[in-house]
Amino acid sequence: MRTSRRPTSSAARLTVAGAAVLTLALTACGGGGPDAKSAGPAADASSPAAPAAPSAPSAGNTAGGGKGTGATPGPGAAKGPTGQTAGNAPVCTTKDLAISAAHQGGPPHTHIVLTAKNTSGRSCTLKGYPEVQFLESHRENVPAVAKSKPAAPVVLTAGAPAYALVKLSDGKAKEDVEPVAVFSVTLQGGGMAVVKAPGGEGIAVDPAKWATGYWTHELRDGADEF
Repeated sequence: MRTSRRPTSSAARLTVAGAAVLTLALTACGGGGPDAKSAGPAADASSPAAPAAPSAPSAGNTAGGGKGTGATPGPGAAKGPTGQTAGNAPVCTTKDLAISAAHQGGPPHTHIVLTAKNTSGRSCTLKGYPEVQFLESHRENVPAVAKSKPAAPVVLTAGAPAYALVKLSDGKAKEDVEPVAVFSVTLQGGGMAVVKAPGGEGIAVDPAKWATGYWTHELRDGADEF
């Protein structure tokens, strides 16, 4: 068994000093060996630490919803599918729209669908529901069904349509109906149009049963069932 001898204190000091000189020499030459990973001597503890470099903002989180690629727009920058809000789009008038009527389902034909297409070349707001009058003998407007009212105002871009469902009768054989070939549609705040009834023989309406829905971007199951 080999027994190691403990060096004297002076020899130990010489050995430590020699190791330190060798380390400094290797460091100065950049020769830390093939596996060396240190870029230089450790920082002096008394030296102030260098400030960390600020991290660059990501493209999707630019301050204020910036303009970088993928940045999220700030509040109020987004617009609806129409590109205009009800606050700045003028009210649609009969000069802005082409209004037509078509059967829905049947026979018996108990409902028609009114279509109002924006032909003005600009956006406009279609308010409320169509005020329909079918008969000279009944000058009152066909009553509206509240549950068909949309949650937001109907703003039509150029070329876009809106729809309103109108109930004519229950379609029963012994119903008290009257024939209609043409009828009037008044827009709320936008004038009146004369509309031709669909079908070669016109439509049959019952003043005790008729009703109309609000203008909507699309007919919705449930809200338009009346």
